[in-house]
Amino acid sequence: MTIAASRCWSARGLLGALALVASMTQTLADTPFLVTAQQVTDWKSVYAVIQTRREVPARARLGGTLDMLDIIEGQEVEAGQVLGHIVDVSLQYRLAANAAQLEALQSQLTNAQSELTRGEELLQRGVTTVQRIDAQRSAVEVLQNQIIATQSEGRVIEQQLSEGDVLAPIEGRVLTVPVAAGAVLMPGEPVATIGGGGLFLRLAVPERHAPMLSEGAAIEIDTGTTAATGHLARIYPQIQNGRVLADVEVEGLDDRFVNARVLVRLPIGTRDAILVPEAAITHRFGLDYLSVGEDTPREVVVQIGDRHRIDGEVMIEILAGLTDGDTVVLP
Repeated sequence: MTIAASRCWSARGLLGALALVASMTQTLADTPFLVTAQQVTDWKSVYAVIQTRREVPARARLGGTLDMLDIIEGQEVEAGQVLGHIVDVSLQYRLAANAAQLEALQSQLTNAQSELTRGEELLQRGVTTVQRIDAQRSAVEVLQNQIIATQSEGRVIEQQLSEGDVLAPIEGRVLTVPVAAGAVLMPGEPVATIGGGGLFLRLAVPERHAPMLSEGAAIEIDTGTTAATGHLARIYPQIQNGRVLADVEVEGLDDRFVNARVLVRLPIGTRDAILVPEAAITHRFGLDYLSVGEDTPREVVVQIGDRHRIDGEVMIEILAGLTDGDTVVLP
């Protein structure tokens, strides 16, 4: 046998082996799929707003001038942290006047105690009367009580001065700062708004879908970067402007932006649909084809609908061209 003939037989053997492998692969891959109607969930896409569980204003406890403000929007703060300081000059004057009054009373008390001591010595000699000593003793007690009252008033003024510190009411993020350093504030006026306690989603759903909502239902959320899943935690009974308010609990929400909108898909009902695996559909010339039939498969044109994920597998809804009970050949 010549070398050319040997090469020819080798090529024929290789082609035969490849054909056999291809036939076996085609036989193993062409798997029939029995079409049966399955229940699918209808989803309603709405926008939800990211909100904090608690929004507490940090208020001025003292009226005066805001001479220091040490926060900006978006800053993280701890509970009790000093956010700013308010100065009331009149309180400083009152405290100085209280200190001067206390010093004058102390001098009067020292003089009255000296008068009482001399009077008691004169009483022992019989020079003065008991009534005069009683009057001097009463004067000393009155001055002592006045000193106690003045000291208490001074402590009240000091406490008012210490209330010039604006404290963060909760731990969280600064949402708004409506004032600036140098502003004149009244007692109780907000200096900043602190949001904390975690985040949730607030929905406003059209009222026609309200009967289909139920607490605890799974909610699909598209945060822009990743897809997340939450559950419907609360449905509010009052309808406002034709919409029902509801709260969704979701883990891992981005807390950098409050009142940001994210796309949410709500389950609003179930229905029967014909589904086939996505791999069974062939696209040619703008049309979608399925191979139907178990013995002698034939290609039919179908109209496809939405995608559904069933048990982790992507399924395509068939709107027309396929009926319940048909057999689809998977390529």
